[in-house]
Amino acid sequence: MKPQLLKVTTAPAYSFSVRQDKVANHNNRWHYHPEIELIHFHWGAGTQFIGDSIKRFTKGDIVLVGSNLPHYWRDDEQDLNKSPYSTVIHFSPDFWGERFLELAENKPIKQMLEKAQRGLLLSGDLHQKVALLMDKILRVEGTDRIIVLLEILLSVSRSEDYAELSSLGYQKDLSESDSDRINAIYNYTLSHFNQKITLSEIAGVSGMVPNAFCRYFKSRTGKTYSQFLTEIRVGHSCRMLMESDMSIKQLCFESGFMNFSCFHKRFKSVTGQSPQSYRHAFIHAGK
Repeated sequence: MKPQLLKVTTAPAYSFSVRQDKVANHNNRWHYHPEIELIHFHWGAGTQFIGDSIKRFTKGDIVLVGSNLPHYWRDDEQDLNKSPYSTVIHFSPDFWGERFLELAENKPIKQMLEKAQRGLLLSGDLHQKVALLMDKILRVEGTDRIIVLLEILLSVSRSEDYAELSSLGYQKDLSESDSDRINAIYNYTLSHFNQKITLSEIAGVSGMVPNAFCRYFKSRTGKTYSQFLTEIRVGHSCRMLMESDMSIKQLCFESGFMNFSCFHKRFKSVTGQSPQSYRHAFIHAGK
């Protein structure tokens, strides 16, 4: 699965792309594109990679991904054939002309799109409003499409109901060879996170010696490989806490942690909650 600069196609009659993906795993790879992306997941769940942010995504999430920010979604093997799976909008920052965002009246939109360079997860009232507008944009034509997109961007720019995903220090300008390497590291980790992964083993996947690998991974992601692996394992344990009756001690080992006390400590450092509190909060929210 080679990462790449993805070319987003736009029909001749339109200035930006709006589509509904009928199944999961569309462009399920580490990729980037100059177009800004707004995606609403109607079904599914899995692991979300946006810049150096790694977290669970679930049904209903709406995410705004800035221009050229590397990203991909790794779907769980469940509910992958629900239709439509997601609604996706792609638009170039200058599709409405080079000077549009430079207009004084559009300064809030420009500033918001700059924040989107880190990826934005929408929530609260903003989430509800944007979900309705994304449904509306599928049903309008001509200038109305542009007006609805502008309504969406205005809504985000006027709200604080979102979380920035990637860190400020994330270096998003990856060369193609860097993307290949990072993709190999990500794929190997996702396939083996529930086993012991030694530093020499993962360094070998990247074609480097351990010391060079550590420097490389930290410079490209803003975190150590140990932190990255912990986040993958915690993400998996979160899903198991929500979706199974497995004991916390059992899912600790199923998630690749070799020590129960270490699991508790790492889980809390990533989520801010103990595993017991996390499961209780999820069960309580469903009542």
